Amino acid sequence: MKPKWLFFSYTLPTRPSKPRVHVWRQLRKLGAVNCQAFWVLPFSKERVEELKKLTVEVEGFGGQGLLIDGKVLEGKQEEQILRSFVDARNEEYLELIDKCEDYFKEIEHETERKNFIFAEVEENEEELTKLQQWFKKIEKRDLMGAPLRKTAIEKLKACEKVYEEFAGTVYEHQKRR
Repeated sequence: MKPKWLFFSYTLPTRPSKPRVHVWRQLRKLGAVNCQAFWVLPFSKERVEELKKLTVEVEGFGGQGLLIDGKVLEGKQEEQILRSFVDARNEEYLELIDKCEDYFKEIEHETERKNFIFAEVEENEEELTKLQQWFKKIEKRDLMGAPLRKTAIEKLKACEKVYEEFAGTVYEHQKRR
């Protein structure tokens, strides 16, 4: 049985750009991918409600929204849609993985400087929390199980380990004072 999809299209006045950016951000947050003239999502009642709300917002901005549910008739086209979902999430996971690498470098830098102060522990804890929250957002949008999810999980666990080691070092350093 072919999956059911939601197709969303909208028009908005060209000026100001803020409403168009808002709608684009909302669609991206939902995990929608743009395929030709439509934004596409797998069908669910929750997504229908979200897109209905977005349609109301579009109309409030002076535009028009069109929401359709249906099936893709050509297997090749459906594969393209599925690939678009995987590519979009892999792109997000890759960005997160890059930020994890930056996190490792930051802790390495502070360790080399022997900057073993509580403010660094606190700052790195906040950065780790941001990475974890970002991962949850991406994971929520990962509707097709993108392959880079596993690598992102491994990198986050490595960040947690590096953070715990750094915090332990700072604790030991402060205790000796």
